[in-house]
Amino acid sequence: MRRLTAPLVRCALVLGLLLAPVACGEPGKDKVTIMVPWSGTEFKAFYAVVRDFERDHAGIDVEPQVTRALTQQLDAAVAADAEPDLAVLPSVGAIAKYRQEGALLKLDDVDTDAYVQPFRGLGMNGEDVYAVPVKADVKSLIWYDARVTPRPSGNWTALRSRSDSWCLGLESGPTSGWPGADWIADILLADEGVGPYTAWASGDAEWDKGPVKDAWTAWGDLVAGARKGAATFNFRAAAEKMTKKGCSLSHGALSAMSFESAQVRDDGYTYVVPSSHEVLEVSADFVGKFTGNKSADEFIEYLAGARAQQAWVNEPGFALSADNRVTEYDNTTQGRIAGMLRSPRYTLCFSAADAMDPDVSAAFYRAVLDHTNGKDLTPLLTALDEVQKELGYAHPKSPPPPTPLCTP
Repeated sequence: MRRLTAPLVRCALVLGLLLAPVACGEPGKDKVTIMVPWSGTEFKAFYAVVRDFERDHAGIDVEPQVTRALTQQLDAAVAADAEPDLAVLPSVGAIAKYRQEGALLKLDDVDTDAYVQPFRGLGMNGEDVYAVPVKADVKSLIWYDARVTPRPSGNWTALRSRSDSWCLGLESGPTSGWPGADWIADILLADEGVGPYTAWASGDAEWDKGPVKDAWTAWGDLVAGARKGAATFNFRAAAEKMTKKGCSLSHGALSAMSFESAQVRDDGYTYVVPSSHEVLEVSADFVGKFTGNKSADEFIEYLAGARAQQAWVNEPGFALSADNRVTEYDNTTQGRIAGMLRSPRYTLCFSAADAMDPDVSAAFYRAVLDHTNGKDLTPLLTALDEVQKELGYAHPKSPPPPTPLCTP
């Protein structure tokens, strides 16, 4: 009975998200299951790419499995030998985890040569590739409404001296806290540069002293006036406050902002990059393979190709592509941000939490919520040091992430 019911439940989830008819599991077709965390506009953009693929591959039916608790659901599926064919992996740390467990399979036919570093060639052994970045983000952005807010300074020291009100929302389901974690990482990267940042993200720097503690302190001071209720306030709703003039500055990727495409322009909602070292914190949603389904190979190869990537970035949701061949963006501000991924001017570094072991990241997110709710910083950072040591990621023999954390 469970095997009969599960596809119907997944189909209902997809139908509810799309508000349009979807064929689920048509007889006579090869089925490809893919576990995804997206909802709303992000899911609709992805499903538009799915429909294009299915039109070109009449014998294959793609069945999304939608879940907000992707890591937990995928862990359970792997433990029960009930893996989806494909799954979206939210970080390089997750890629490393599933590769080390032997659950993630090598991608033999996917060419990532056109992708910019550090997104290219996410392998653990030589040139082997185990995941492809299908949707990228630049997180080192400060957003403001140019019609009502003076242009912010391009460095965190000056930003800390301004009296602007910050939009702060940390709720994001099972991963609540990540917006604050990204913000702290961005401050450390911008102020201290690549060396201290990679040492911390790789487990070679302590949390409760030096640059890491300084970044936490700076972030706490910066958002002190916005903390009340932020731990349970959704991160997208926080950006909506800016559109309603409830706050004046917001931090993060364009895809995390609740802006309409027509509003995102130089004389409307626009951004500055607050970095004295010309470094950018970036992230991506990757797709990895967990079964030997040959039709899944065809779908992941399609997702990684320039045609699908080009179509995806011009769907609603402000997705960026790490593919050098994708340069045509309908929204010029979105295209300019994507251009930073290809520019030799910037050093790109994956989000620190994305590079950490997922259990360390989860503890990091929890500490962000606790500190926002008023808990003293020092014991929280001491506890994070202990978590890191217990998991072995502070040991010099720790396995490295599957790709360089930053561009050379």
